[in-house]
Parts: sequence; C-alpha cells; structure tokens
Amino acid sequence: MSLALIAALPFLGALLPGLMIRSGKNACALVTGSVTALALLLLGLNAPAVLRGEVIHTRIDWIPALGLNVNFFLDGLGLLFAGMILGIGLLIILYARFYLSKSDPMGQFYTYLLLFQGAMVGIVLSDNILLLLVFWELTSLSSFLLIGYWKHLPEGRQGARMALTVTGAGGLAMIAGMLILGNIVGSYDLSVILENKEAIQSSDWYLPALILILLGCFTKSAQFPFHFWLPHAMAAPTPVSAYLHSATMVKAGLFLMARMWPVLAGTPEWFYIVATTGLVTMVMAAKIALFKDDLKALLAFSTVSHLGLITMLLGFGTAEAATVAVFHIINHATFKAALFMSAGIVDHEAHTRDIKRLGGLRTLMPITFAIATLAALSMAGIPPLNGFLSKEMMLEEAAHVVWGGNHWIMPVLATIGALFSVAYSFRFIAHTFLGPVRDDYPHHPHDPGIGMWAAPALLVALVIVIGLVPMTAAAWLVQVAANAVTGQEVEVYIKHWHGLESPALWMSLLAIGGGFVLLATHARWMAMWNAMPRPEAKAIFDAVILRVSHLANRITDRLHDGAISRYFAIGTVTIAAAAFYAFWTGTHTTGGRALLPIEAVPFLGWLALVLATVAIVIFHRNRLLTLVLIGIIGLTISVGFAYFSAPDLALTQISVEVATVILMLLALNFLPKQTPRESSPMRRFSDMAVAGISGFGIAVLAYALMTRDFAFPTIADYHIANSKPEGGGTNIVNVILVDFRGYDTFGEITVLGIAAILIYALTEALLRAGPANDRLLAWGPDQRRAGDRHPMMLVVATRLILPIALMVGVFIFLRGHNMPGGGFIAGLVVSIALVMQYMASGFAWTAARQKVDYHALIAAGVLIAAATGVGAWFNGMPFMTSDFGYVHPPLVEEFELATAAIFDLGVFLTVLGAVMLSLASLSRIALRAGETVNVEPFDIDPSEGRRITNEEAR
Repeated sequence: MSLALIAALPFLGALLPGLMIRSGKNACALVTGSVTALALLLLGLNAPAVLRGEVIHTRIDWIPALGLNVNFFLDGLGLLFAGMILGIGLLIILYARFYLSKSDPMGQFYTYLLLFQGAMVGIVLSDNILLLLVFWELTSLSSFLLIGYWKHLPEGRQGARMALTVTGAGGLAMIAGMLILGNIVGSYDLSVILENKEAIQSSDWYLPALILILLGCFTKSAQFPFHFWLPHAMAAPTPVSAYLHSATMVKAGLFLMARMWPVLAGTPEWFYIVATTGLVTMVMAAKIALFKDDLKALLAFSTVSHLGLITMLLGFGTAEAATVAVFHIINHATFKAALFMSAGIVDHEAHTRDIKRLGGLRTLMPITFAIATLAALSMAGIPPLNGFLSKEMMLEEAAHVVWGGNHWIMPVLATIGALFSVAYSFRFIAHTFLGPVRDDYPHHPHDPGIGMWAAPALLVALVIVIGLVPMTAAAWLVQVAANAVTGQEVEVYIKHWHGLESPALWMSLLAIGGGFVLLATHARWMAMWNAMPRPEAKAIFDAVILRVSHLANRITDRLHDGAISRYFAIGTVTIAAAAFYAFWTGTHTTGGRALLPIEAVPFLGWLALVLATVAIVIFHRNRLLTLVLIGIIGLTISVGFAYFSAPDLALTQISVEVATVILMLLALNFLPKQTPRESSPMRRFSDMAVAGISGFGIAVLAYALMTRDFAFPTIADYHIANSKPEGGGTNIVNVILVDFRGYDTFGEITVLGIAAILIYALTEALLRAGPANDRLLAWGPDQRRAGDRHPMMLVVATRLILPIALMVGVFIFLRGHNMPGGGFIAGLVVSIALVMQYMASGFAWTAARQKVDYHALIAAGVLIAAATGVGAWFNGMPFMTSDFGYVHPPLVEEFELATAAIFDLGVFLTVLGAVMLSLASLSRIALRAGETVNVEPFDIDPSEGRRITNEEAR
C-alpha cells in the first residue's frame, strides 16, 4: 500500500493549506512541505529495493471488468521521476513561501501545487494506462489553476487557457492511442504491455497508436509545432514556472516516451517521427531563445530546446542514446529550476525581467549572480559542470546517427542547436549581471534573504557535485532508470574526457566558440531578427481558436435553439435512421418462442393504456385533464407489474404516481390550465410522422426481443442463485438495489437529492425581486375556489390515516430485504402521508408544528448510504457490498441483521427529504402569491360553529 499512499498523500495534503493559512504563512508552508517530505520519505524507503533491481508493485482491484485497476509499480524510471517531482517540489514550497507577496493567497497556491504534484506522482507510478490517463488529465486541469493563479493578469488567464487547450487536445489523442495499445495486448496494465513488444510492433494498429500517443507526449512536452504554449505559461508566478519547466509537467511527455520506449522504439516510424521532431524543436527553440529580452521567456524557450534534445535522444532508438536522455533529464532539472528561481529573484528585487533594463547586478546581487552563473554555464555545457557531461554525450550520439541516408544532417544540426544554447546562456549571464551598475533600475536590487536563495543554491550544489564526480553522484540512479527505459541491463560510464578522436570534442568546441561569436555580434543579429517577418504562434493559435469558436457558435445556434421538441426530433430521427440501417443491412431469423394466447383482463388493461395515451395526444392542451390521464396510465402500468408478478415494481410505480401527481397538481395551480396553440399543421404532421415511425420501430423491436432467446446468458440466474447466500435476502429485487447494484442506487438517490435542492434554488430565484416575483405578487386564481380550503372531513381523515401510514411505512421498510418493500417505497408512503397532512391543513400551519430541515434529511440520507458503502472496505469487501448475520436473542426467534438496512435507511431519508423539500418550495411560492396562513387546522371552528375569516387566517 505504500505506493498508493505516496500517490495519495499530495491529494490528501491539498486539504490542509487552506486551513493552515489561518495560522500564518509559515505554518501553511510548513504543513505543505511536511506532506511532500513525508511522500519523499516513503519513496526513499522503497529506493534500496529498486536500486537492487527489484520492481515494487501495489495492486488494488477497482473495476476489473473494464480493466481499470488502481495498480502502481516502482522501478528505476519511476524512482527517478518521483524523486524529482517530490524533491524539487519541496524546494519550490520553500522558495514560494518567500516569493509570494502578502496579497497572494498562499493557501490557495499550495493547494493547487499539491494537486498538481499528486497528479504527476500518479503518472510516474501508475501501472495501469487507464489510471495513468486519469492522472494525465489531472495535470492539465491542475496546471491550468497554477498558470492562471494570478487571475488579475490577462496574460495569466490566456496562458492558462492556451496550456489547457493544447495539452487537453493532446490528451484526448493519447487516450485513443492508449486504448488501441491495450486492445492490441489484451490488457491495460503497463507491466503487461511492456512485455509485448513483438505483438505491438507487428500489429496493423501500431502506427495509429504510435501517432496518437506521441501527440499526447509532444503537446505535454511542448514539442514543435505545439511548443508555443509553454513560453506563454511564464505568466504564472516564478515558483510555478520553475516547477513546471524543470521537473514536472513538461517532463510528463518525456516520461511517457521513456516509459513506452521498450515497446514503441526501434522502428523507422519511431525514429523519423520522434528524432526529427526533437531535433527541429531543439534548434528552433534555441534560436528563438537567443532573441528574447524577458528572462523567463528566454528560459522558457531554452526549456523547449532542451526538451527537444531529450526527445531527439529517445528518438534515436539505441540504448546508449536513451541512457544519455535519462542523464540529461537529471541535469536539466537541476540547472533549469535554479535558473528560473534566479530569474524570479531578479524580478522580485529589481521589479523587472527585461534584460534591456538590467545589467550590472554582479556587484549588487553577488549571491544571485554566483547561483545563476553556475546554472547558466551548466546549461551552456561548460566543463566541469553536469550540463557539459550530458551535452558531450548527446553530441557523441548525434555524430553517429544517419538520417535519410545522410551522415551529416544530424550532427550538424545538433551542433547548431548546442551553439545557440551556448549563446543564449552567455547572454543570460552577460546582459543580466555583467557591465556597469545602472541608476535607472525600476527598484534598487539586492540579494534577498536565505529563504529565497537557499533552494537554487542547493540545486547548483548538485550541478557542481554531479559535474565533478558523476559516477559517484549520479551514475547509480542513471543506471537503474536506463535499465527500466531500455528493458535491458546497460553499462553507465560518465567521463569528462572522450579523447581527441571523439567528434563530440570538436563539435563542442565549435558550439562554444560560435556561441561567443553570436554573443559578441548579438546586437546586429537582433536588428535582423526584429526586421525579419516571421509567423507568430500565438497569433495563429488565437486566430484558429476564434474561427473554431465562431463555427461552434453557428452550429450551436442552429441546432440548440432552446426548443426541446427540436432536440427530441433530431435525436429520435437519428436513432430511427440508425435502426433502419441496421435492420436493412442485417440478417433476420424467425423467432423461436411461441406466442401466448390473449386473455381478456390483460387485453382490457392494454386497451385502457392505448385509449389514455391517445386521449393525452388529443386533449394535451387541457393540462389538468392530461395530468389525470397520466395518473391513469401510471396506475394501469402498476397493475400490469402486479399481474406479471413484479410486486416491488408495482408498489414503486403506484407510490411514485401518487406523489408526483399531487406535486404536479400543486404546481399547476400557478400555471395556465390551457396550453396555447403554437405548432403549425405542417409541424404537427411532421411530429406525428416521427413519433409514428419511432413508435412502430420500438414495437417491432419489442416483438423481436420477446419472440427470441437472448444472445448472451442472462445475469438473472446469477442474481437468483446468489441473492440469499451473498446478499442475505430473498427479495431479489431489493438485494440487487442495495447490494449487487448498490452503487447505481447510491447515484440515483444522489441525483434525486440534487433535483430537490435544484427546485429549492429555482424557488429562491423566483422569489427574488424581478419580473417573476412581480408576476407572483400579481397572481390571482383563474378559476372559482371551493368554499372551504381545509375541510374538516379531510383534516380528520388525514389525522386518522397518519399513524396507520407511518406504521405501514415502517413495515414496508423492515420487510424489504426478504419481501416486497424497501427504503424507496417506504419513503414514498411516508411522504404521501405527510403531504396529505399539509394538503389538509395548509403547509405553513403544519410545518409550524413539525419543524424538520429537509435539506438535512437529504444530506443525512446520502451520507448514511455512503458511509454504509465505505464500511465495506473495513470488512475487506468492495464498495457498497453489504454484510449480514443472524442473532439469537432470548425469547425471540432468530432474525437477521444486515448492513443493507442501514443503506436502505439512507434511501428512505433521501426520498422523504426530496419530496418534502419540493412541497416546501411550492408552498413558498403559494405564500408569495398571496395564499393565506390559517390559524386553525381547518376552516370551520367547531367550538364556535363559525367560519374563520381570511383576516384571521392571515
């Protein structure tokens, strides 16, 4: 369970910052850091086993039938990425504590950060691709919150939308690719998929799956042509930029390419798609970075370039190149996080990130200068820092790659990319920190306190240590991660000197020398860059989004015009057309079941249904008559259920009919009693045709199903055989509702409660000042009213009925597990009994004597049902699995105790609360419309023999 706990801790911890911020920012940061540190500690406890070559698994069955299991596994690659996510995340938490201003809601920031952290940890530990996809989409959603954290900045909001749009679209493509991959292998577990390279690469679906998965990876890791979202994400606070660009979101795509490398790599398709995309991204982004004046923009495009470098290495398809990619992932995380934090310090102290307004900070901010310079030199690949090592190894691999039969394309372009990297790294140092001190800084800069520079200083220390002693500091981690990526044992040997005969040496010297030349002549190149026309990715994206939005609006305006009849017509015609096509192109066989003889009673019931239905169509404008006819249809159907030996359905149907008809009659009181003529004769004719064709199709389908055997074995046999042994009840319908399909029932009562609360909310809206409220105030009865609104006979009858109805409700509730009944029916019976009390004496009078919070009833019902389901976990059973046992109290027969009764109690309370809250909402409308509130239970005072006046009633 430790892996599941590591993945869950950030999500659980996300609940704390919003609470702890009340105790101060230090307490908030401390609690947030403690959550991440605890997850890192648990990861560290598993590290020795992984370093020995073991793979740790945690398996939790969730929905096995769909292949969706909460499975996690930890190997070398997962250890590397989880360590980076949690380790750098801990440093980001420290840095953010001192970076964020007093006006920034820190609790909210840390909540978003932990949600994002949890999603990333979930990705790298998942052993099920469906679970991985869930976490993948969570990273897009949580990064949207982080990038748009500064909601007052338009560029922040736009950057968040852009990131969500691009990565979300790529995620949808990846979902399709992963599902194809799982279908090829026959399993959605990653550990199984990674063992089926031959089956995957020999499949006709390999290329579609590869392209779709790579679309998800390229969009997440900002590869060309999807690179443009990442620089615009720099509008986020610097802690977010440092986290996203170094160890988390942009590395998710690299992680997935590395994770799927054993089964997807090694083909020409992989090489040309992945290596080419990475190479183009590396060179293009490095060139753009050279001409950016915003420090974070420069670093953002440098990130895109280095992501392209790693993608290119993975695309080469060799174990050696994959090992170099793993090493550079580590190095890039260290120096890039430090660089972003350094840029944030400069912005925080000088109040600007514009290089043209900086310079000379070396003497004013010596600590920041040292940290940033060392990190930038590593990014440039200057020895003896860690970036130099992985850059040399990259150039060595590129020098031996043949692209399209040409031996020069790859090494030449890789050298050009490295040259640009040197140039923008040197520019970052020279134009920010070197030169004379200026007197026109927006704010006089100085080094901040240790709270802000401690985190980047620690990362730079890693840059130096890994650079000086790579075999001791990093080779062990690179090896276990590379073993996991390649699926084989690799030998890792990292060295500073490759010999004079190594092409990487001369390529590196050329890149460093060329970088110096580019920096020296930067002003000239900058002028040419500014004068050169070039496509702007943001403008293209905005134009595409605008056109797509306009097209969507046009389609929506044409199809969704607010007419529900139009929606029904379109849906019905579409379904009918599909059914007709299937019927016309399919094969047909004669049904083997003999028809039963028609008996008189069922025929009369069927005839009553037909006549009532036809009457509704003819008299549908008379709303009161229509409602009566609907009640007749419902009651007739309940009789039919009873006739076909379905007493549970009959009881449910008749209870629902009574309750809904009463509520609808009360609502109809405030509505016109006649529906105006709105449809033209042609429209009515077309509606009749659509309804007739569809009804005929349904009748044919029903006839075909009833006269043929089922194509698959029915599940009814399982329910019949296991209702008593597994569910503890002989009423199969009830056991299905509270056990076998208890999750469905839980969802249904939740929806019922939401519907009742929605009715209450709509009532609140109607009662606010406005046109609807004005119409209520001006409302008056449109028909003559009875002389006694609360007749004595009705009051006396309902008082007598109430205890009997309550007793019947309790009886039905208790017998439901073994005989027809249950919480749903009992809730409706009690609801009807209470509704009759309110009808007899008026809602206000009755409610004053029975003060029940119906919202609380609904909440209690849903919570009780949920608690019953959760309780199954403590018994080692799946969610919503009921348990039962038998007790033998003295002097009483043996009887059964079942958790299903507690679940049914939740159903009962929810149904009762929903009906009564709906009634309460209607009564509030009545009071606003001028209905009187009686002071006695009926209109005639029996003690005085006189009628109570309206004035007294009010």
